[in-house]
Order: sequence, then C-alpha cells, then structure tokens
Amino acid sequence: MDQKFEIPQELRSMAEASFDQARKAFEGFLSSAQQAASSLEGKSEAARANAKDFSVKAIAFAEKNVAASLDYAERLLRAKDLTEVMSLHSSYVQGQMKVLAEQASEIGQAVTRAAMDIGKDLTKPK
Repeated sequence: MDQKFEIPQELRSMAEASFDQARKAFEGFLSSAQQAASSLEGKSEAARANAKDFSVKAIAFAEKNVAASLDYAERLLRAKDLTEVMSLHSSYVQGQMKVLAEQASEIGQAVTRAAMDIGKDLTKPK
C-alpha cells in the first residue's frame, strides 16, 4: 500500500522561496565571517596563525554543514512519498554523524597544534 505524500504547490513554492532566501543569507554570513577571519590580530605570530587557521576551519565546517542541511531540505521538498522521506532522513543523519566525527577530530588536532605552537613561542628567547 503506497501512500502518496504530496506537498501542495502553493506551500512548495513558498518553501522554495524561503529556502532560496536562507541560502542567500547564509552566503552573506559566510562572506562576512571570512572577512573577519582574514583581519584577525593576535599578540604573537603563532597565536595569530593558529587563530586564523582555526577560524578558517570553523567557517569551512559551518559552510559544509549548512550546505548539507539546505540540500537535505531541498530533497525533502521534492520527496514523492513517505518512504522516500524516511530514506532521505536516514541517509542525512548517517552522513552528518560521520562528518561531525571527522570535524571534531580535526578541531582536536588543530587545538593540540595551537597549544604546542604557542608553548614554543612562549619559551623562545626574546
């Protein structure tokens, strides 16, 4: 028994317009965040380099995660039935769990490198 899952055209059009606005707003946010990251100033060269590296990573992660969420939302808008919605949801959740684990590992490595670099910088003879 295959139940049809239909989104009324008016609601679909409204959702697509909202989706496009959200994507444009996010692109504006990313542009501003990237400009802010490029203008970071720190007390030492190591701190400045690590802060910029961390900011670039965080922005890239945010961009990737929001893009995945927007793609997921767009696919849901086009789903033809409840089975497809459930399949899309399962794939999205599994994919995001993997991505978040990878991102957490990268952040942990970046924090460790930053701490080591700052420690080296602090022990350098002046």
